[in-house]
Formats: sequence, structure tokens, C-alpha cells
Amino acid sequence: MTSVVPRVTQLPDGMRRARRSPQWLLNQLPVGMLDGDFFVRFVSIFQELGTTLLEDADNVDNIIDLTVAPDAMVRWLGSWIGVGSIDPSLPDELQRRIVGSAAQTLTWRGTVSGLQRFLELSSGGPAQVTDGGGVWRDDEAPADTAWVRMSVESTGWLPEADFVALVRDEVPAHVRAELHVGARCVWTSDGSPAG
Repeated sequence: MTSVVPRVTQLPDGMRRARRSPQWLLNQLPVGMLDGDFFVRFVSIFQELGTTLLEDADNVDNIIDLTVAPDAMVRWLGSWIGVGSIDPSLPDELQRRIVGSAAQTLTWRGTVSGLQRFLELSSGGPAQVTDGGGVWRDDEAPADTAWVRMSVESTGWLPEADFVALVRDEVPAHVRAELHVGARCVWTSDGSPAG
């Protein structure tokens, strides 16, 4: 019997993995067992089933990689970080960008930069965020710092009501907020009439 040298597959992260021979299970049998046709066919059934399981296990590293994960998995991974309502009819690349950007901005949630990046991602355009926060000497602090004013040119791919609902979830609960789309005020957190 000839020895089989496994081929090596280069993985994206620089690791190397040996490729499995198509006859990996049969190659492990003693030579005398390979003479029986029935036995070879019988073991081949388990080899086929085992190959499927092993290929799935080999793919575990890639299943959570947003660049190659199946579309349904991308949406499911988004639900882990609070992005559970991604429309499956959106282009695949946009879904991947939404989940990836949401994951990157998670640590900045509740800050001006996190809110601005979230608005830019959700609207697909530039966003402007102004807030009352800052650092002052104890006797120089303004009386009211818990406010934020957000402006975007459009709601992007989302209907206005859905966009407002997304933004409302991102603004810290104690902060008074205004959301402007174009020149119109479409939402205020204190319940005053928008528009």
C-alpha cells in the first residue's frame, strides 16, 4: 500500500490545515479487510456520513466570519449584539456591513461618536450629532447637559418610523433628544410635537 501525503490548505489567518484524503476511513482499515467488496461498500457508507460531519467541523472557524458566513448566519450573529431586525431582502453586502459596524460601535454606545457612527450606518449618509456634554470646573458646569441633537439628510433604506424607532433605542434614557431628517424635526424624546 502506498503512503498518502496529506495536502495542506492555507487558511485566511495564516494557519495551515492538512486536507483529508477522499478515502480517509478506508485508508485506516487493515489491508486484509480491503479485499472484501461488501466490507468496503459498508465502510464507505460511514465514510460518506463522516466526511459531511468533518467538513462541517472544519468550517466552524469560518461560520462566524462575516465575510464568508451564510446570509442567515449573518442575521443570527447580528441578533447576538442587539441587531435582530435586519431585513433579509436587503443586499447581502449591506447586511454584513450593518452587523460588522454594529459590532465595532458597540463599545461606543451612548457616546457622541458611537451615535454618529450608528446614524451614518443606518442612514447611509453623513450625520451630525451635537450634545451638551463636556468637562467643566465644578462651579462652571451648565445647569443642563443631558441633551443631544441629531441630524441626517435622509433615513436611507428605512422608512421614517423604523428609523426613528432604531434611533430611539440608541439614545440614553436620561437624555433629551431631537432627531432631524433634512430640515424637519421628526422626533423628540420629551414628547413635544415633531415637525
